[in-house]
Amino acid sequence: ILPCGNGAERVLSNANVGAQIAGLDFNRHGRAQICRAVQEGIVFSFMYGMEVMEETGIEIKTIRAGFANMFMSSVFCETLAGVSGATIELYETDGSLGAARGAGVGAGIYGSCEEAFRTLEKKKTVRPGAGNYADAYTMWKRHLQQVLKEEK
Repeated sequence: ILPCGNGAERVLSNANVGAQIAGLDFNRHGRAQICRAVQEGIVFSFMYGMEVMEETGIEIKTIRAGFANMFMSSVFCETLAGVSGATIELYETDGSLGAARGAGVGAGIYGSCEEAFRTLEKKKTVRPGAGNYADAYTMWKRHLQQVLKEEK
């Protein structure tokens, strides 16, 4: 699944590839497989964005996130850790509180990011496990590249 469809994607050089489901076979795939494919598609698009960041020299070893939204799903977290090789640390917070703390750093309310986030409680750590997602990600990326060629 290409989970795009909200408009032009910045990590795709502003291409508008839309949301897509490829390889769906209603004789083999049920609701559970489709739901998992949705989560994997989101993880793979996340990974694609991380590869773009790595091209600029950013090395991603740890992903820190709030224990909210997709990060509440063990499938999502295990797939992301598996495909990226990064450890995921989940904290008792969400994106809005993180943005507020970040704004507090920018406004000088906190002296540093460390100070702003010091009191967060870590709820869970997900390390890269036994799951091998490299082949699935390679297939996803190959499909994305084909769609991008057709877009031009």
